[in-house]
Amino acid sequence: MQWTLVIPLKPLAQAKSRLAAAVPDGVRAGLVLAFAQDTVAAVLGCTGVTGVAVVTDDAVAGRALAALGARIVPDVPGGGLNAALAHGAAEVRALRPGAAVAALNADLPALRPAELSRVLDAAAAFPRAFLADAAGIGTTLLTATPGHPLEPGFGGASRDRHRASGAAELLLADVDSVRQDVDTGADLRAALALGVGPYTAASAALRPSAVPAPGQ
Repeated sequence: MQWTLVIPLKPLAQAKSRLAAAVPDGVRAGLVLAFAQDTVAAVLGCTGVTGVAVVTDDAVAGRALAALGARIVPDVPGGGLNAALAHGAAEVRALRPGAAVAALNADLPALRPAELSRVLDAAAAFPRAFLADAAGIGTTLLTATPGHPLEPGFGGASRDRHRASGAAELLLADVDSVRQDVDTGADLRAALALGVGPYTAASAALRPSAVPAPGQ
């Protein structure tokens, strides 16, 4: 099955406020963009992915991610994360009505194409499916096969929300890079331990490593 992934991205200046304590002032926006670049690059290197639609109104991010091969979709609803995802999925299916679509977080800097391929292959067996995040509370990926609505319910305790909506939970081992999103300094340390992509590794925020250890 060929998938088109929809990736939402806030304006960089507004994104990842919880990282403010973990990275130097003035470089958080650049780090958020690096996360998104590594995410998009890994997705586009994934077997079974036919395209990426990034929903964003950030001009800088749009140019950088378009240069990688993503289609940029303006966030016309302006109604938050789930509205952006629903809009992106609708835009994809307006061009390809039979598309299999998946919503993916933009903050997966350690994402590995082979692991994402395994998750998408497993998801193809269900009308809708999701993968919980590393914390076991949220969601990093939600899929919908052709003919089924995406119905995103991201944010907060979205693992329970997606399960209650009828989506099948994908209980896969050894796909840590698809689960490890980054909201806090602890998350960033975990992603670095997995091995981040080149954009994040080269970010000014991490040269030299500026992520404080716990308790600092």
